[in-house]
Amino acid sequence: MAATRRSSQLNSQADVKPSQAESTPPRAATQNKRKRKASTSVPASTSKATAKSQRPTTPTKRRTQHIQAAPPLTPTPSAATVIAEPAEGTKPRNPKVARLADPRGTNATLLSPETSRIITSKNIEPESPSKAPGKNITTENLLSTACAHLIEVDERMRPLVEKNHCKVFSPEGLAEKIDPFESLASGIISQQVSGAAAKSIKAKFIALFDNQDHGPSFPHPSEVAPCTIEKLRTAGLSQRKAEYIKGLAEKFTSGELSGKILHEVPYEELVEKLIAVRGLGRWSIEMFACFGLKRMDVFSVGDLGVQRGMAAFVGRDVAKLKSKGGKWKYMSEKEMLEISEKFAPYRSLFMWLMWRVEDSFTDVSTLE
Repeated sequence: MAATRRSSQLNSQADVKPSQAESTPPRAATQNKRKRKASTSVPASTSKATAKSQRPTTPTKRRTQHIQAAPPLTPTPSAATVIAEPAEGTKPRNPKVARLADPRGTNATLLSPETSRIITSKNIEPESPSKAPGKNITTENLLSTACAHLIEVDERMRPLVEKNHCKVFSPEGLAEKIDPFESLASGIISQQVSGAAAKSIKAKFIALFDNQDHGPSFPHPSEVAPCTIEKLRTAGLSQRKAEYIKGLAEKFTSGELSGKILHEVPYEELVEKLIAVRGLGRWSIEMFACFGLKRMDVFSVGDLGVQRGMAAFVGRDVAKLKSKGGKWKYMSEKEMLEISEKFAPYRSLFMWLMWRVEDSFTDVSTLE
């Protein structure tokens, strides 16, 4: 039995050895691999030199000759057309041209509603070197002259003037082209509606007359006058507003109103002509005269914001007066006229600043 067990153990060992021999690689093969690795390895000195040679090098700068820039292009008639042509989708810029200004007259650059002819005051002619420089009021110095006058009359105006720049009467503002028919019609559209609603209605109104001749621009009076009230109402206008705008267009087509008339007539006559148009009240006319015609001596006593601002300007407690009630709860009409009179002939700027006096002197949260 012992011999049998021993022989079986020997047989099992003999069976295992071949498999172990197959799994263990021969020494010669292992040594050959090591030799190959040793033969493929590069000396340290050589590898450093190779790495150094492969580093990126900064290219040497070449001397370039500085070519002097060509002088700017002279605006010949053809080039001037390209310069003046606005880019697609942008609002054209209005060139600033120095013109004579009148504090008691119209200073806007008006467009004839039918022909788009520009109506302005006379341009300033170059002064002769032999003559002393004149002291004319121009579109270039109108705003600065008005600001200086307001501060001279009342020193309390200084912080208001310095804090608030009035673009309306600046050289850029006076260069803006104003279509009086569009301006007046827009005033009618915006009556008793929010600003967003007014913009929406105006856009729909323009779309009614959108054609290839003038694109999406405000229509001429001759296009609006023959329209039916029903067509005008499809833009979102009420019955009354449609009648008002149609009547306004008829005033322009008949010649009762024109850009030239609105530019040249005295203020009292301007009010008289426009008050005869249905839909235009005193306040609407005053706002048109100030912001449309850019007249410098307009003052609206019927504006609650101006009344409230003047009360704050003279130091009254606007928060307490708010609960008083009545049309003249902040300041009487007589007192408003007396205070504003000393700022003539620049009461438009004074009025514009009174709308902003609350931000400078009072807590806005306590106001309406």
